[in-house]
Amino acid sequence: MKGSNMELNNFGSIMSFAAELEGADRAFYEVAAASPACGAYKDLMEAFARDEKKNEKNMLRARREHVTEMVLEPITDFTSEPFMSDREITPQMSLEQIMARALALEEKAQNFYSQAAEKTKGLAEISRVLAKTGKKRAAHKARLEEISKPG
Repeated sequence: MKGSNMELNNFGSIMSFAAELEGADRAFYEVAAASPACGAYKDLMEAFARDEKKNEKNMLRARREHVTEMVLEPITDFTSEPFMSDREITPQMSLEQIMARALALEEKAQNFYSQAAEKTKGLAEISRVLAKTGKKRAAHKARLEEISKPG
């Protein structure tokens, strides 16, 4: 995912960023699933990667189906910067480090979708798609928190 700050000032830029976010997070989970440190959670990481792939397709489809609304509804005070995450996984990383990174991804994704749904509430169908995806990401976060608890 590009490290630069992107203005999310219209429907098109929000949906493009959402698709990019899902693609980058899918790649993260694919690498995590292949990491020996995540061996016990390989199936979960693979499931999350599949979810992100579906989410990415949903974002691209929603953008395509609502292309006529792209220039309508200007959006202000919304950028990609608060939602950027470090997705690098190195062979030296422990399970705890990878899980911490995954939790950060899910937290930022959940925040993005919540704010994006609010910013696009004038486009009811888009707002609904964004909010639904945010709920899925919140469920991922809850699952990661559950397995990351000590003891």
